[in-house]
Amino acid sequence: MNKLLIYKILLSVVGVTSFMTHAESSPSKHVWLDNVHKNVADSMDSTALWFDKFFILEEFSPDQYATGEARIRLGWEPRSRDLAEFDTRFRVKFRLPNLKHRVDVVMSDYEDEQADNSLSVLQDDNNNVNDNRLSLALRFKHKPDSGLSHRLGVGRGLQIFARTRYRNSHSLSEKLSFRWETAANFYSKDGFGSEITGQFGYTASPSKIYRFNNHFVYRDETNDWFWQHNLQYLSQLDNQDAIIAGIYFEGNSRPDYRLEEYLTSVRWRKNALREWLFFEVEPFILWRRDESFSASYGLALRVEGHFSRD
Repeated sequence: MNKLLIYKILLSVVGVTSFMTHAESSPSKHVWLDNVHKNVADSMDSTALWFDKFFILEEFSPDQYATGEARIRLGWEPRSRDLAEFDTRFRVKFRLPNLKHRVDVVMSDYEDEQADNSLSVLQDDNNNVNDNRLSLALRFKHKPDSGLSHRLGVGRGLQIFARTRYRNSHSLSEKLSFRWETAANFYSKDGFGSEITGQFGYTASPSKIYRFNNHFVYRDETNDWFWQHNLQYLSQLDNQDAIIAGIYFEGNSRPDYRLEEYLTSVRWRKNALREWLFFEVEPFILWRRDESFSASYGLALRVEGHFSRD
């Protein structure tokens, strides 16, 4: 790891920490943040109302109004072999009461919530995880709280797609839980695909949780399975701070079931300035097959905003 990268990482950590500490001591100096949040939230609600008007079947005075919410994350994830690794993710959802909350409009640049759990540097290039991620879809549910949902929309480079997903969770004991989901999809160019996810969770205390995650993705286009395994430790330090430590593994089933890359990291997540604003600092070490599994050191710096009226 060269000295220049070390200096940049140290300066970045000091800068982020100093900024958050100073900002918390003088929140009144950052009124512009409230204006940003209000403008984005207003825009979300206006767009949701525009969508919802398409589904008005008769003249009436609704007791609920369409709302929207957005989650936006900006990140810089430099490492010793790639200082220009940037990660931008967003997810926008509109609730439509005229359809009795059974249909949502979802726009995102990652295919599902599962993709939000790992660093962008830990993603297999052969599966095009980072390419053409933008999607826009209608999500249908028989009931608002149903584990079964269906999506119809456009994604992965303007391909028309349909997806059916089922989710469920079980309490195995007072401290042990199991969450699972399965999905099948069809893309107009990529063909059929499927996903299987299973997560074991152990609650050691009200503020400490261990998780073991397993995720498998099959695509007809490549006729192989892409798999992910990770073990995480989550600790809630206080109302504003949390630590997430983990080790992550990824690989493919072809030419044989083998490891392609793995990573270990410790993430510090802090809620600062406003209740809807979060900062993250995550030092990590990455090993990749195409780099002869030689250690690559890095640090992820992120800011994330949640925009809604709630």
